[in-house]
Amino acid sequence: MVPNKRSTQKSGVVTLKAVAQHLGLTPGTVSAVLNDSPSARSIPQETKNRIHAAARELNYRPNFFARTLRNKRTYTIGVITEEIGDSYGSAIVSGIEQYLRKRDYFFLTVVHRHDPELLSQYSRILSERGVEGIITVDTTVHEAPTLPTVAVAGHKKVKGVTNIILDHDRAAVLALNHLKDLSHERIAFMRGSPRSSDSKDRWDAICQVAAQLGLKIDPELTVQISSDDPTPMLGYPYTKQLLERKKPFTALFAYNDISAIGAVRALQEHGLRVPQDVSVLGFDDIPGAAFYTPSLTTVRQPLNRMGEVAAQSLLERIEGGSEYPSEIAIEPELVVRESTARAHGAR
Repeated sequence: MVPNKRSTQKSGVVTLKAVAQHLGLTPGTVSAVLNDSPSARSIPQETKNRIHAAARELNYRPNFFARTLRNKRTYTIGVITEEIGDSYGSAIVSGIEQYLRKRDYFFLTVVHRHDPELLSQYSRILSERGVEGIITVDTTVHEAPTLPTVAVAGHKKVKGVTNIILDHDRAAVLALNHLKDLSHERIAFMRGSPRSSDSKDRWDAICQVAAQLGLKIDPELTVQISSDDPTPMLGYPYTKQLLERKKPFTALFAYNDISAIGAVRALQEHGLRVPQDVSVLGFDDIPGAAFYTPSLTTVRQPLNRMGEVAAQSLLERIEGGSEYPSEIAIEPELVVRESTARAHGAR
């Protein structure tokens, strides 16, 4: 016998009380298990399995508003990102979403496009909407926040902020050793936009490792990206600038994969073959990097994983207390594909 089953089917809503009656348990026991409360640790696993099976059978859905009022929490976080449609930001947000979905959290996303006024405004609006914490993506945090905050690609040490960063020193070692092993000496470099939070740390690491390896960084073979275009046009005009200087180079280390793809196009239009005449090395390993022609050699950032780590770190801070790491470093990986080869003329 299933008490209240007929009435719940008529209303289309199955209550927690109905699930408890169906099982012959107290609503408190069912609530503890379905909300994964600390008190559920003392409940036998067999009982937990029965509760979850009944919830699925009866199509029980927790009442978000009741949960919010009961616990005086919103189970919502804010995500502040520079761009949501690009391959970099979307991969990180996807990782955030995957982790939060498992924990029954909502998130609100805002895009500031490096507008400081919007950034300040959105931070305030998210706080007013009741978010319990904030994740920033490719956004430099300058002031100590009032809410628990995790910054993906955050490089500025600020009280109250956990920075999820890539180990750029290791990334530079992997990339430049790869080019050196292929006998490249005349290497062109594409520096990232100063508005991207990774730019300075990545360039500093490249300069330091290049000096250690005895590789010269020629200012005439260095271009500075100043735009925020999320398409391959990010790298196309700057590679044209390099070619117009008429100073030969055998390899190009682009700021990211999107700029590297634009660089390949510019080189090919100039009559140069990739990688036979010029090798091109990217950064990020975006989903499409393996499917361009030639497929892109790149330094992989585990972007999806970085989003998951950010979400996990933030929820641990929200639910666990005041202790938090100021920095979490993620290891890069070199992915060798078709766009790099031995320097032309090298033995």
